[in-house]
Formats: sequence, C-alpha cells, structure tokens
Amino acid sequence: MTFASLGLIEPLLRALETLGYQTPTPVQAQAIPAVLAGRDLMAAAQTGTGKTAGFALPLLQLLTMEGPKVAANSARALILCPTRELAEQVHTSVAEYAQHLPLTTYAVYGGVSINPQMMKLRKGVDILVATPGRLIDLFRQNALKLNQLQTLVLDEADRMLDLGFSEELANIYRMLPKKRQTLLFSATFSDDIRLLAGQMLNDPLSIEVSPRNVAANTVKQWVVPVDKKRKAELFVHLMRKGRWKQVLVFAKTRNGVDALVDKLQGLGINADGIHGDKPQATRQRALDRFKASDVQILVATDVAARGLDIEDLPLVVNFDLPIVAEDYIHRIGRTGRAGNTGEAISLVCADEVNMLSAIEMLTRQTLTRKMEPDFEPEHRVPDTDASGQVVKKPKKPKKPKTSGGGGKRNLGKWVDSGDAAPAEPSIKPVRKVPVFNTGPRKKK
Repeated sequence: MTFASLGLIEPLLRALETLGYQTPTPVQAQAIPAVLAGRDLMAAAQTGTGKTAGFALPLLQLLTMEGPKVAANSARALILCPTRELAEQVHTSVAEYAQHLPLTTYAVYGGVSINPQMMKLRKGVDILVATPGRLIDLFRQNALKLNQLQTLVLDEADRMLDLGFSEELANIYRMLPKKRQTLLFSATFSDDIRLLAGQMLNDPLSIEVSPRNVAANTVKQWVVPVDKKRKAELFVHLMRKGRWKQVLVFAKTRNGVDALVDKLQGLGINADGIHGDKPQATRQRALDRFKASDVQILVATDVAARGLDIEDLPLVVNFDLPIVAEDYIHRIGRTGRAGNTGEAISLVCADEVNMLSAIEMLTRQTLTRKMEPDFEPEHRVPDTDASGQVVKKPKKPKKPKTSGGGGKRNLGKWVDSGDAAPAEPSIKPVRKVPVFNTGPRKKK
C-alpha cells in the first residue's frame, strides 16, 4: 500500500516524499480514507504510530478541495491538544505536510502573551491548533469566530479530562457549529472518553489498530524495587553504570522535578527540568537543548508525557510512577517510536505498589523486576501481576503466649522489621466528563 493509493493529492505526496514517508502506518491506512469520506472517527493507536498524519493529511486535502476562503478572525478546522508542547508539535507536523498547499496554519496556547495571537488571527487561519483554555480566551475577546468551522479534532482527549478540561470542553462544544466533522485520536480510550464520544460524534467509525491500552512492543520495560529515600541515589548509580547519554525522566510533582534536577546539577551532571510552573519560553528552551543533546538528563512532570517527539530517544525512566495508569503508556511511548527500539525503567518503592498493579492490569503484562545489588529495599515491594492483584507476604505464625506477667498489657502494635510497610492506596482522580446539552427535552 502507498499514500497515493489512499487517494491523497499530489502536493501532499510531494511533501511526504520530502519528509521521507514511504508507506502508511496501520492507523494512517485506515483513518485517511475514512476522514476523506467525511466520517466522524474514533481512532486508537500506540504512540509513535503516526496518528498526527492520520488526521492532518486528509484534513488538509478536504480544506484544499472544498469550502470557501477563510474569513477574518475565523478558522476552518480546529485541533485541540491538552498541552502547549503537544500543540506546538502537532502544528509543526501540520505545517510540514501543508508546505505545498495554499493553506494557513497557526498554534495558540497559554503561558505566552495573547496579543500576538490576536493579531495573527485577524486574517483568519485555515487550521488552528489550540489548547482549550487559550481558545476560550480568544473566543471571549472576539478574536476568534467558529461559525466557519468544518472539522474538530480532539488529540489526546483522555489527557484533557485528566488535566481537568471537562468544563472547557463543554464550553467549546457549545461554541461550535452543529454541522461539522469530529475526529478523536489517542493512544488510549478510557470509558470516560467513550462516553464523551457518544455525546460529541455522529455515528463514528471506530478504529483500533492495536489492542486497547497496550504499550508498544518496541519498548523493553522493567522495574527496579528501591526505598523511596534512595531513588535519587539509585538513579545516579544506574546512569553511571549504564553510561546513559540521553534520558527522559518522569517525576510525579513539580517539586520532585526541581529537587532531582538540583541534585544532578550538584553532582556536575548536565540536567534540566520542565513542568507547568515554568514559563513556556523556559520549557521550550530546555526541550530544544535536550533534543540537540546539549542537556543529558531532562526531568519532567506528565506535561511532557505527550507531545514530546525526539528521534531515537533510547531511554525513559519513571522516577515516580504516574497516579493515572494510562499515563504510563504515554510516558514510555516517548521512546521506541517509528519502529525504533527503546527501554523504560521504573524505580518503584513500597507505597507505589497499587500504582504498579494498576499499570500491569491496564497493559495486561507483569513487568519484570530486577534487583540492583546494594539497593535492595528495606520496605519490600509486594509482588503484583497482570490480574491486578497485590500478593501479600504470608503472615508469620503467632508466638505462643508466655505465662505470668500480671494480666493483660496494651503493648501497642508491633511491626516486624522484615515485614513490608503498608502501601498507601492509589486513588485514581475522579474525572468529570462534560455533559452536553443536545437540545430541549421532550415533554412527557
């Protein structure tokens, strides 16, 4: 199969040839004809399999072949992304595909001044890539009109719900024309997203080119048990032992990112970090330096779990496991992309055992454990498997009571030093799914 056999026009084929695209990936082969036919679509595929081209190529062709010229302060197609990094990455790809077409593209997101974005939108753009919050700001300031919109794309909609964009999505839905094409693309589709799709899409075609919520088989994964207080020490040990050259590290919190970066820099290691509290320009600069190999270790929160595309990234390290199991798939999907192989190592302590169990149940695999000599944890990480069960350590037999002693005494709760510390429950945040008003209720 070739891109030409999918019905793409010559300017797009020329751009793909320049970019080195030879044959369509499975998700592209199924999605492109469906989008060209005008169908609403739900497409699930592993990260690094070409989802962006799957919706961008047919979208560009539709806009080129039909529809009026874009009006002032308007957009003909809207691509929504959960993070600034993903919005910028998607826009870069769309612009590359459109290099031989008479179409305009632009990306808007928060963290930077809104005034240049308002100026750019005055002439209108054919394809607008946006984060939900900034899109609503522009709409409310009359800098953007959506009455000319033909297609809406939600890229990584499950992540938008995780980040609390449910109300924004509901508001955006009310801003859009009722007659339009809607496309949902993601590596994972939770039950919440399927509910959302039922409200937003019209008779959608569902595409799943790989088993639902399964990590890419190009990524070798394993777990190293360790006590929480020794994670940073273990990371440095593994880095020096493996002579790691370029590593993307995920930490759970912003403070955790800053603390690890400070420790690494204090040891003379070239490290930088990105998280939501840093200005967009600072985040982009750190990302660019990492891509150029000027930074050896990039530490990030889940703001970088999606939208970070680095050629031949060899290794991802989960310094902390993610609270939401689906984010594990997106994190490790930063490596092993486009047919390349990669590795993903998770440093897991006792109080993350329920998170580990949730990840194994989601991905339907039990992750291999490798003990690192001299770093065996004092607090044992209980065994887990893909069934979602945490295998508790057998209880020690009770010692026989000794006679005498003057009656009962309350000696408190004794804990044997060999027993595992009780794991804190992993509570998955409740995601509020937007409920859309689709019209007046019929009177009974």
